[in-house]
Amino acid sequence: MALMDFIKKQFIDIIQWTEEGDGTLAWRFPMAGMEIQNGGTLVVRESQMAVFVNEGQVADVFGPGTYKLTTQTLPVLTYLKNWDKLFESPFKSDVYFFSTRQQIDQKWGTPQPITIRDKDFGAVRLRAFGNYAFRIADPKLFHTEISGTRESYPVADLEGQLRGLVLQNISNAIAGSGLPFLDLAANQVMFADALAKELAPAFAKIGLQLEAMTVQNVSLPEELQKILDQKIGMGMVGNDMGKFMQYQTAQAIPKFAENSSGGGGVAGDAMGLGAGVALGQVLAQNLQQGLQSPVAPAAAAATAPVGVKPEDVMATLEKLGDLKAKGILTQEEFDAKKAELLKKLV
Repeated sequence: MALMDFIKKQFIDIIQWTEEGDGTLAWRFPMAGMEIQNGGTLVVRESQMAVFVNEGQVADVFGPGTYKLTTQTLPVLTYLKNWDKLFESPFKSDVYFFSTRQQIDQKWGTPQPITIRDKDFGAVRLRAFGNYAFRIADPKLFHTEISGTRESYPVADLEGQLRGLVLQNISNAIAGSGLPFLDLAANQVMFADALAKELAPAFAKIGLQLEAMTVQNVSLPEELQKILDQKIGMGMVGNDMGKFMQYQTAQAIPKFAENSSGGGGVAGDAMGLGAGVALGQVLAQNLQQGLQSPVAPAAAAATAPVGVKPEDVMATLEKLGDLKAKGILTQEEFDAKKAELLKKLV
């Protein structure tokens, strides 16, 4: 290369990046054959960092500030250093800017229910969603591991990877929190803190820092939610089977009235009949218990016990079997109630 050819080259006086919008993590300064002028200026704004790359290797990292570029500050990045080679340099340099602003409102969620172990319910399938915020903390590591030599690297290209990391660590976060599902749903901040603690090392490996994590909702699939509602109903009556049957009967009567007024037909009448039979059984049992109480021993001796029809006992056993199948009753509770009902047939 002749001296005049070198003089005709275009030199860069100011190297800077003014972000035009949101969503860009890394941006390469457009060199396009131009070279950095000795004494040129590098401007790195707040919420930015700049990385100089020479021959494919990171030469230096600059934080916010204004820098005068000389052969002392940039040892191998310009033609002007190589006077003895008539300005011919084997070095090719690039400048990359990185946004260190928080990238907020990044969504995450479970597309399918995930299975976790719970000390109250055993295995539970739950759904959860929320958002998080992150920033670039180590631009050199992010450059070598993620963005590379691309002209620009947007947030959208990283969303899938980060969302996968969140989902991968949910089970570990729940186990680490030590909270059962019911407490987990009521302590979403604690769950979010446990999840952030699990995610921090994975983010750091690619030069990122997790700034915030929120859990907006934790829920069960619909079919499991129904079982949970029934178990809560039993807890409200102190796990007393008799009271729970009364509660179920009371819940069924309004539905029977609606079905009857709406012309529910045979099916509606059958539901109403079942509710009526169950209610009759409860009233009969309560009456019998009242007659057998110590307050009226003479009346108890004079009154004959109320008979129970075999078909009523079978219907009650079927209902108890359904409750056991759904996990509301244990095997021991079912067996005890079964023995009690069978005695009434003798």
